[in-house]
Amino acid sequence: MARTQIPEWVPLFPLPNVVFFPKTYLPLHIFEPRYREMVEDALGGDRMIGMVLLKEGWEINYDGNPPIHEIGSVGRIIRSQRLDDGRYNIILYGLKKCLIRGERHDRSYRQGRIETVEEPQTELLLAPLKEKLVDLTMRYRQKMPGAEALESILEIGLEDDVLVATLSAGLPLTVLEKQFLLEAGDLSQRAKRLAELMEMGLHTIGQTDGQTEG
Repeated sequence: MARTQIPEWVPLFPLPNVVFFPKTYLPLHIFEPRYREMVEDALGGDRMIGMVLLKEGWEINYDGNPPIHEIGSVGRIIRSQRLDDGRYNIILYGLKKCLIRGERHDRSYRQGRIETVEEPQTELLLAPLKEKLVDLTMRYRQKMPGAEALESILEIGLEDDVLVATLSAGLPLTVLEKQFLLEAGDLSQRAKRLAELMEMGLHTIGQTDGQTEG
C-alpha cells in the first residue's frame, strides 16, 4: 500500500477544546464561513487538514489569528456531508503528528507550513506497561458514569499504538493534558504519561467519592 503524501502546506483548523491524535478518528461539524471554505478547498484538493490547539487567551482574538501550539496533527477527510445551508459534517482520520513551521493568511482561514514528526517505529508496549494501562482503564470504567465505551476499546484488540492514541483522545482529560500526551516523543513515553494522568484522575475521583460519602 502506497504511503500517503503529505504536502508542505495544509489548511489549519485551530480549536480551543480539541487535541487530535494520529490513528484516531475525529468527527467535526463545520459552521463558520471561513472553515466551510477550508473544507471546500480541502475536498477539492488532497483532503488534508491540520488540527492544532489554541493557546490560552485565544478568546481575545478568536476571529483573527490567536496563538497556537506548535505541535498538532494532520488528518485526511475520509467522509463528508454538505448540509443544505452550507455547513459540513466531516470525519478526519489522523495521519501524522506535525510541527507548525510557518503560516500564511492569503485565504479566509490559516494555512500552516508543516513538518511531519516521525516517531520511532515501536508499535508494541512492554507487557507490564500495557497491563497497567488495561488495569487503569478498567478502573476508570468502574468509576466513571457512562464510561462503558472504555471496556469496548479493550475488547476489540487494537494495536498498542492505536490503543494508546484512542485512550488519549477519549478519556476525560483536560486539553492541556492531551496536548502533553501528543507531544510525547514515542509510544512508550506517551503510554507512561497516560498511565500517570489516569492514576491522578482516579486519585481525584477517589477523594471526591470519599467527600461525598462523608
